[in-house]
Amino acid sequence: MDLIRHLRFFVTVAEEGHFGRAAAVLVMTQPPLSQGLRKLEQHLGSELVHRTRQGAVLTPAGAELLPRARLLVDDADRFLAEAGRVARARGLLHWGATRVLPDRLVTLCVTVLSRRGEATVATRSASTVELVDAVRSGMCDLAVVEHPTLTEGLEAGPVVKLRRWLVVPADHRSARSDRPRLPMLSDLTFAAPPRTGNPAAFDAAQDLLRERGLDVETTPAADDRAVLAAVAAGTHFGMSTSPPGSVPGVAWLDWAPSALALRVRIVRRADADVGAHVDALDRVLFKERVR
Repeated sequence: MDLIRHLRFFVTVAEEGHFGRAAAVLVMTQPPLSQGLRKLEQHLGSELVHRTRQGAVLTPAGAELLPRARLLVDDADRFLAEAGRVARARGLLHWGATRVLPDRLVTLCVTVLSRRGEATVATRSASTVELVDAVRSGMCDLAVVEHPTLTEGLEAGPVVKLRRWLVVPADHRSARSDRPRLPMLSDLTFAAPPRTGNPAAFDAAQDLLRERGLDVETTPAADDRAVLAAVAAGTHFGMSTSPPGSVPGVAWLDWAPSALALRVRIVRRADADVGAHVDALDRVLFKERVR
């Protein structure tokens, strides 16, 4: 388990005395916070917090362990800040790309960053929630993340819409229709990245489908490859940034490009001296936008 991350959950809940307020401070939703704290308690073999209607109350074990947890979290923050300074001194640029960003665009971004010649580029591929945490902590200098997401405490650039398609099994009735409609997909399951990776974007996609008359079950698919594999199996549909015709057994539906577009933006810490890199990435994303 990510011990430091879960200890941060514990410390924040203890300081706020309330799960909802702690989730707001951590810029996340309450369910994964509560689940993470339970996982920590199971790992330690001790209950740390009593959950009451009024809020969160420390157990005797929680009160005893809280000072040490604070020290570990503070030390981790100082370590990450120092590591960031060392990396920048060595000419390393750490940037992140959300897993839903197409591979071609990721490599294009790396190429543009590398051409600047000022730093060795290290790329991190992760969920939007993980990347936002990495930028906040200093593990990443900047990142391209999915929108919408909570970016409190960070500087966020303009939202850019990238081309995305509905993908369905090649032999599905919607693939043979001249005018495919979303309700045609009611016999399929929606394959999508798990909600924990970016709750806001996950909910926005669900709302879009429901507004257009489709309310279906969802199966987690970690990335674009997993989505396409589930679709090719004949039981799922999904959304993909992969270009049409690139995967056997899959058909692409040219449906509502603007509504379906993948929305991304660049995030950075206010104190990070990466303005030139942000501008370079922004130009790449802008050229790829849905027109």
